[in-house]
Amino acid sequence: MKAGKLSTAIGIILLVLLVDQVVKIYIKTHYPIGEVTRIFGMDWARLHFIENSGMAWGWKFGNEAGKVTLTLFRLAAVIFGSFLLVRFAREKYTRGFMVCVALIYAGALGNLIDSMFYGMIFDKGLHFDPAFGDYIGYEGIAKMGGKGYASFLHGSVVDMLYFPMVKTHYPSWFPWVGGQPFEFFAPIFNIADMAISTGVITLLVFQKKFYKKAAPAGPSDGTVTGSQTSSAERS
Repeated sequence: MKAGKLSTAIGIILLVLLVDQVVKIYIKTHYPIGEVTRIFGMDWARLHFIENSGMAWGWKFGNEAGKVTLTLFRLAAVIFGSFLLVRFAREKYTRGFMVCVALIYAGALGNLIDSMFYGMIFDKGLHFDPAFGDYIGYEGIAKMGGKGYASFLHGSVVDMLYFPMVKTHYPSWFPWVGGQPFEFFAPIFNIADMAISTGVITLLVFQKKFYKKAAPAGPSDGTVTGSQTSSAERS
């Protein structure tokens, strides 16, 4: 059982990483930054290529020092998560729980790959400019190879999925933001972000079911346990 659940988790991790990285590399090497393409012509489903230096869903975490700190934290979390995966499988957590953990792990690792290596393998990317004290973009389409745009741990994360399904305004009476534009769903994200969110939300929704450990199998040779014998004697 342990090997089966662990193999399932590893398979999910590899699949998510493959899809995530293939999509990111294709977008980065075929689209200029800021390019928008409607998926199947739909206005609410788009590919919108951006890069970000920080957390999931395009959020930022301070300046350059904050980015390195975040990347190192991700690296430590992934290393620790590797041990947790084996431990969870050994302690007989449910398969659903293992699937969710695998999704979260794969998403964290997918974005970690961007932060660690993309600055070294692509010639262009969003990078920090000390002269401006901020991150600056680039023109044209990036290529793999040659001199990288940043050093180890300083790469930017590639995002491209954008679903602006609802565009309206807050009611005028709404506190603080009354009359301002409202959009759902505003963040631009990637496959890794989606894997993390799916794993976390599913764990929260089904936590009572998933956090139960699998019950040990009973004897398969017809052996009567002590409790069964006592029950039989009482009857």
